[in-house]
Amino acid sequence: MAKEIVAMLLAGGQGSRLYALTQKLAKPAVPFGGKYRMIDFPLSNCVNSGIDTVGILTQYQPLILNEYIGNGEPWNLDRKNGGVHVLPPYQSAKGSDWYKGTANAIYQNLSFIARYKPKYVIILSGDQICKQDYRDFLKFHKEKGAEFSVAVREVAWEDASRFGLMVTDDKDRITEFQEKPKQPKSNLASMGIYIFNWDILKKYLEEDEADSESENDFGNNIIPNLLQDGRAMYAYRFSGYWKDVGTIPALWEANMEVLSPEKSGINLFDENWQIHSRTNGRVVHRIGREAQVTDSMITNGCHIEGVVKHSLLSPGVQVEKGALVEDSVIMGDTVIKAGAVVRHSIVAENVTIEENAIVGEEASAADSDGKEKLIANIGPDVIVGKGARIGAKAMIEKSVKEGEMIC
Repeated sequence: MAKEIVAMLLAGGQGSRLYALTQKLAKPAVPFGGKYRMIDFPLSNCVNSGIDTVGILTQYQPLILNEYIGNGEPWNLDRKNGGVHVLPPYQSAKGSDWYKGTANAIYQNLSFIARYKPKYVIILSGDQICKQDYRDFLKFHKEKGAEFSVAVREVAWEDASRFGLMVTDDKDRITEFQEKPKQPKSNLASMGIYIFNWDILKKYLEEDEADSESENDFGNNIIPNLLQDGRAMYAYRFSGYWKDVGTIPALWEANMEVLSPEKSGINLFDENWQIHSRTNGRVVHRIGREAQVTDSMITNGCHIEGVVKHSLLSPGVQVEKGALVEDSVIMGDTVIKAGAVVRHSIVAENVTIEENAIVGEEASAADSDGKEKLIANIGPDVIVGKGARIGAKAMIEKSVKEGEMIC
């Protein structure tokens, strides 16, 4: 059966700027907001927008991500006609190759798209935190008679040079594209979310693949080629919550914003636009008689006997009596033992922080040039020994010995 629109979700990135968090994990599989993973957001947006056919392109460390997606049932994507499909690189009669760039990743899966004979293809990123109704975006694309549309957000002019920028006329038609320019002509930053007419996408991907000099990238190659050919290209202005969580400070900040939905605009308690996830079948959380929990999100399976302030705890976290967790993101099945202190940190899954260890620093000591917080980062499966001290700038990938100090 033909589909009006098919979604292709790019989820193969390494996420190297998340350091220890992505050494064993694909970036879209990184936990977020207590009970979620990053990929829950675009998948939920698809379902909530009526898109029931999604191809997920995986590559780097795909095991946990593939297992998490499964048959797509948590997102109502377990369907006979359409549904969710994991699409890793594969071997064909012509040989095999890793995905060489964002455009090449889609090119290698043109046959998947063709099965559904869509009119439109929406290309999404698996590592952004965003709540967006793609129906509004598609309506805009149709009304403009566009062949290509890109979702954009206005950013502060002083930050514009960090982004790919769309220069438009008064009807939102794109007249120029600037990739991280020193002198920006626009502050409309690309969100990396595109809608193509299927015939246009196929044509330009095939031409790009035939060009041996191409980087096989949408921003560096496909979009400039569309502009050069005078195609009907439009910028769709999105005003909802969107955040690129490609760095430790950005990921920490986005998690903290979950705790203040009225101020930040990211509301994970909205029954009209639910973010779905595959949560493990755990018992309910338990908060002890002498525990103190304030301004925090505590998910199922947690056991709290200590103090938790302004923090997010994923399933199965234990905070023992006398331990303190403040302004931190603690991922699943981590244990924080008696007397340990964790401040301004992101702690990955299956970590043990032994008695009286100190991780991170107080807020006043964690400012960097008044712009970004310094966030301590503990990678998965690490043991932080008794009495060890981990400084605000530390990125820990291996276990830390008892009493050891790492700045």
